[in-house]
This record gives sequence, structure tokens and C-alpha cells, in this order.
Amino acid sequence: MKPETSAIHALNLVKSATGDVTMPISLSTTFLRDETGGYPGGHMYSRVSNPNRSALENVITALEFGADTCAFSSGNTAGMSIFQALKPGSHIIAPDDMYWGFKKQLQSIFAATLTFDFIDLTDLSVLTSYIKANTVMIWAETPSNPLLKITDIEALAKICKANNLIFACDSTFASPILQNPILLGADIVMHSTTKYIGGHSDVLGGSLTTAHQNEFWEKIRNVQQIGGAVPSPFDCFLLLRSIKTLAYRMKGHCENAMILAKHLEKHPKIDAVYYPGLASHPQHEIAKKQMKDFGGMLSILVKGDASAARKVVNSVKIFAQATSLGGVESLIEHRASVEGPDTKTPQNLIRVSVGLEHIDDLIADLEQALAHI
Repeated sequence: MKPETSAIHALNLVKSATGDVTMPISLSTTFLRDETGGYPGGHMYSRVSNPNRSALENVITALEFGADTCAFSSGNTAGMSIFQALKPGSHIIAPDDMYWGFKKQLQSIFAATLTFDFIDLTDLSVLTSYIKANTVMIWAETPSNPLLKITDIEALAKICKANNLIFACDSTFASPILQNPILLGADIVMHSTTKYIGGHSDVLGGSLTTAHQNEFWEKIRNVQQIGGAVPSPFDCFLLLRSIKTLAYRMKGHCENAMILAKHLEKHPKIDAVYYPGLASHPQHEIAKKQMKDFGGMLSILVKGDASAARKVVNSVKIFAQATSLGGVESLIEHRASVEGPDTKTPQNLIRVSVGLEHIDDLIADLEQALAHI
């Protein structure tokens, strides 16, 4: 099935006695056993599995062309479950422009058990020099947050396979509609389902999808079920509802972002626009090769310093100055101030999540905000 169809029909809806077309919310935390001690309904305890969570995992697995999916209570927990499944002493290679939440996890929570190097994965010529005897995983993030760097997934997958490394890819900025890392050779694809998959800024979640149900994947599934950081049935219900419109929402996000990026690229008060759909983007050709469209995220460098950037984000009227991304409403943020004093993000960078408002209104809002600098 095409993604638009899978999003609606891949949840494997169990026919109920009442004939529900939309899957009902199953709030039961425990499930009946039969006379043999088995579980005829397929579920034992809601931390281990739940009808709504199983349906969500089925849909994401189909959209990512994977073998299985684990759903989690947040994107951070999804990523952390991979790190928890690694043996102590393992070495990870990760991108220099890595989502700060994951980077902070590695540097604080896992600093005593794992080692890691943060490098520019857009330059694969230097990658092999960082591979050590204890290197077990390469973690990619494409497009990256917040510089919108593009990593060549297919080329990186070949390097991982040649060196017997696990290849995990954070594809949150792309969503399963625009990019499928497993089809390009990745072993695991990660999403913060809070973002485009949820799409309405009202539910927290994360997911991991695997290409292979192997021993490492069973460790991740064990972390999910025994650790218990799982989404509630209602959260899964909301995500399943949202996924049905994901393909069509992404079309609107991409269309608006491209128009806005082209407009801002010519603006006299902007030094640079980071958007993979622009021909000026250094990895534009790679993005064209591995993405169906270029997404709804862009970052801009305003002329000036942090104070200039803050004037812009403090002057918008339609854009909401808020953390997160991927919702129907447009969000804007001075990213460095979120990431803290050790950030590598330029102080004049503004991250923009382009929503589904009319593009003329979004352009007009940024125009009047930029007039303040």
C-alpha cells in the first residue's frame, strides 16, 4: 500500500462486537487468562503490550518498511533505550549537529558506561579514522537539528555494514512520509512521535523501528517492556488519529517551508537560510536523492548577534515562540538560548517550524518581525 493508505489501514484493527470503524481506547491495565493460563486476547499486562500501542507500532512499522516497532513515552526515551541496550564500554560515533537532548544524555547519563565522538557526518571521508575496536554504532540525524545538515544514508549504511556496526538514524525532521532510512540501509530508525507524527502539539511520544528482529532488537524490546516507559493507550489513540492525515499535512508543511525559505534567502536582514530544498544548501543533491520532499523545518541566521535574533522572535504575532516542532501551528525559537551555555549553535540562529497557516500570513509576520532589527 502507498503511505496515504497504510496510514489509515495498517493498524490491523480487530473487529469488535460493536463494529467500531475507529479503534476504541483500551484502558484496561490487565487482560483475562484462559483455563490453560494463556492469553487468548494476545495481551497480558498493559506495560508489556496494549491493543492501542500494538496498533500504533503496526502502522509505524508499515510506514517505515521495517520488521517491528517499539513505541515509547517520549522521543528522548526512545533514543535512550538504544543506548541502554548497548554493552558498557561501547563506543558510539554521532553527529556534531546532534539534537541537544540526546547529546546531553550521552554526556551525562551514559558518560560512565559509553564513549562517543561527535563528528561531521556530512564528510564521510574522515569517518573511518574514528572507528575503534569497541565502536558498535553510528548514530545519524538527517536532516539535523538545528543546522539542517543532510547525511548520505545509503553511503553511511555501506560503511556500517563493512565494519559490522549498527546504524541508527534519527529521522524526526523528515517523518516516515518524506524519508525511509531502512530502505536505504539503516538498521534502526528513530522518531520523536511528538513532532510530525503527532502533528498537533498535544501528545508526547517516541518510536524505534528495526529492519531486523535480531538479538540487539530484543534487548531494546526488553528495555521497553521491563523498563516500562511506554505511551498510554490514549496517547497511542491520539497518534493513530494523527497518522491518518500525516501524508497530507506533510505536503502542506513542505510547500509552505519551500516558499518561505526562498523568500527569506533574498531578505537583506538575513545572512543565511538552512533548508535542504534550496539549491544553495551544501547537501541539496543528497537530499534530492534520499528524500521525497524537503520538510517543514528551516533555520535562519539573522544579521547581528543574539540580541537581534531575540528581537525577531519577540516580535512575531502569528508564529508562536515555543520549543518543539511539527505541529499545525508555526513555531519559532532562538535555539542557542534553549541549549544552554555550552551550545555550538550560532547565537544569531533562529529555528523555524513552518506550520499550515496561509503562507502569505507567515511571510507578512516575519517581515514585520525582521523590521525590528
